Amino acid sequence: MIDLVLFAGRVLLVVVLYVFLFAVMRTGVGLVRGQRRDSAIWAVDVEKGVRSLRGLHVDILGPVVIGRSPSSDIVIDEPYVSSNHARLTLQGPALVLEDLGSTNGTLVNGRVIDQPVTLREDDEVQVGDTIMRVSRG
Repeated sequence: MIDLVLFAGRVLLVVVLYVFLFAVMRTGVGLVRGQRRDSAIWAVDVEKGVRSLRGLHVDILGPVVIGRSPSSDIVIDEPYVSSNHARLTLQGPALVLEDLGSTNGTLVNGRVIDQPVTLREDDEVQVGDTIMRVSRG
């Protein structure tokens, strides 16, 4: 009799574990789908600048550093661009541009920024002679 109770307990434990794993997988997949559907997808397109950058399209999935340094995410090899010139970051559904203390400044729609700026669709960002347009995908 005790063997039957232990066997039933083992079967019940295995069933509970499978139900738990199924629930965790379902929740995880739901979270991933929800993030893709709810979070804004931002992109930057280079419209004007050095020939090698023109037409460049960058999807913003995390922090993006713009600068002259080869370690930057968007490398702009111009004399008026600092090594780490500016940074684009996602803050919830918003895209924020921050000047990283560059010598010549960063412009949004023709105006020099001195603090982080929340960007809107079709805003124009200028770093050195390079002009980029912000869009939502």
